[in-house]
Amino acid sequence: MSTINKLKILNDPIYGFISITDPLLYDLIQHPYFQRLRRITQMGLSYLVYPGAHHTRFHHALGCMHIMQRTVSVLRFKGVDISAEEENALCIAILLHDIGHGPFSHAMEHSIVEGVSHEDISLIFMDSLNETFNGKLSLAIKIFRGEYHRKFMLQLISSQLDMDRMDYLKRDSFYSGVAEGNINSERLIQMFNVEGDKLVIEEKGIYSVEKFIVARRLMYWQAYLHKTSVAAELILTKILKRARQLLHDGIEINASEPLMFFMKHTINKEDFTPDVLKKFSYLDDFDIIGAIKGWQFHSDFVLSELSKMIINRDLPKIRLQSDKASREEVAELRRRASEKLGIPEKDAKYFVFEGKVKNQAYNKEGEPIHIMHKDRTVEDVIQASDQLNLKALSRPVTKYYVCYPKHLLEEAAI
Repeated sequence: MSTINKLKILNDPIYGFISITDPLLYDLIQHPYFQRLRRITQMGLSYLVYPGAHHTRFHHALGCMHIMQRTVSVLRFKGVDISAEEENALCIAILLHDIGHGPFSHAMEHSIVEGVSHEDISLIFMDSLNETFNGKLSLAIKIFRGEYHRKFMLQLISSQLDMDRMDYLKRDSFYSGVAEGNINSERLIQMFNVEGDKLVIEEKGIYSVEKFIVARRLMYWQAYLHKTSVAAELILTKILKRARQLLHDGIEINASEPLMFFMKHTINKEDFTPDVLKKFSYLDDFDIIGAIKGWQFHSDFVLSELSKMIINRDLPKIRLQSDKASREEVAELRRRASEKLGIPEKDAKYFVFEGKVKNQAYNKEGEPIHIMHKDRTVEDVIQASDQLNLKALSRPVTKYYVCYPKHLLEEAAI
């Protein structure tokens, strides 16, 4: 009788070879819930700006698992006692940390399921998988929830210098080509230690931490909050909003069965029954793109035009500025859009809208990145660093945007 070899080696363009070191990890990766991440893009619609950014949440999760394995090995070498059971739990927790992402990741986080974060849905998935695998995920879930007595383990999974951030910065930089985001993750891993149940970076790694924080800031402005990406993701949410409105008004809309279910129902955290979770697990980017391809031919002008903007990459103009646009300016833009497009002013809100984006590279109010000096005293990287710009990077920067159709530029100057 043949048995499957579950101890596999995978080839990754970032780290080289990634090892699946436990049969349970293999079984989790093979599960349909996890395989779905192959169909969820890591950077949403950023590929409309950076053509190479087509990598997926599947890539990212495997990368996180790999650097978790490397970090555990380094910590053990430095005398930190981590059992085989704890190591496996850490790998499971980081492998599944993003399993709750819906189509196009953050772009549609509250559009498909309202008021439920992807972290909440990840936990619901993990609880379901724990039943499937007879309680073998219990310790991983305990760590993920922050209920395990060894607090540094949660910091490995969720903190300002965790495996998640280390992988997505390096990976997103590689696939987008935004070189400023390329961090030295191997150096950071080698500098990890534990002091007083806190995850710390040894003093000689402080420059790598500074580079990490600066890289995060640059990646947000150049990639994640690139104005064209922001415009595309906003249009995506407007499309779904319009489709829902049409359904509510009794107008026929075609979409896949799982997408139609979530457009017809308002799902809260309490509504996530096993049946709803199963339906959510069938949702991915292809449901959205497939629907939009069809909706570009819909008889409703608003839905059709918005859909064409994504399919043909004919996106609206977006202007980022330090001050909020005045009500009068936005109202005038909507009036002109209404006139130019031949639609009611209430529908012009789908084409002319405003909002804000915020970038904070380091949150000094949150769990700090701890630097451990040679005498084993520990302090916040902001205090330990001689770089004054780190203090500046800890302040949130808010930019306001106003979005409107390009053809309005052909008229009087705005």
